[in-house]
Amino acid sequence: MASTGARRVALPTMRLVIARCSVDYAGRLTAHLPSAPRLILVKADGSVSIHADDRAYKPLNWMSPPCTLKEGTGEEEGVWTVVNKAGEKLIITMEEVLHDSSHELGVDPGLIKDGVEAHLQELLADRIETLGEGYTLIRREYPTAIGPVDILCRDADGKTVAVEIKRRGEIDGVEQLTRYLELLNRDPHLSPVRGVFAAQEIKPQARVLATDRGIGCQVLDYDALRGIEDDKLRLF
Repeated sequence: MASTGARRVALPTMRLVIARCSVDYAGRLTAHLPSAPRLILVKADGSVSIHADDRAYKPLNWMSPPCTLKEGTGEEEGVWTVVNKAGEKLIITMEEVLHDSSHELGVDPGLIKDGVEAHLQELLADRIETLGEGYTLIRREYPTAIGPVDILCRDADGKTVAVEIKRRGEIDGVEQLTRYLELLNRDPHLSPVRGVFAAQEIKPQARVLATDRGIGCQVLDYDALRGIEDDKLRLF
């Protein structure tokens, strides 16, 4: 009788698998991806994501860490089962593996911000009252599990405000701030936390999304923050 056991897969590296496969998600809802060639990313942090070739960076389905990956053996060979701490499952049924490789990426140095963007953060922190009368700074680069929030401050009523700063404000920046707010609002010492999306220019689509999510928008005047007067309207 063939074994139906499974082996735990160690995840010290980034693993890239291109395979014809079908995918089933079982959790709060159910979802099914029919058979097709796809890219499967198994990251060292334990996350697993399924990608197609037509959705930019967004996966078709994924499982966030912490989770465990087991590869079936025997009668279940070719079946991957990913389970998270809530008991939700992502079941990947391999039909044909076209590529399977692992790569040690090492420690990432992190994002190096555009010089103007970094300077905007510094200037706004020094002139936090730009956001409104009575605002006070808590700190710059406030750490979270998914990266630092540009500025954390309090408004005149003592409520916590998270500020994401961009040179050009687009939808991705609003999404980033949304993720920060979800984490920060879990902290009873900070909650409730509202967001402000600040940029030299905010795209209309980004403004609509921010407004829909209750996030304020602030257009930053770089020269004004630097203390440089605009003499365009001066007569002499």
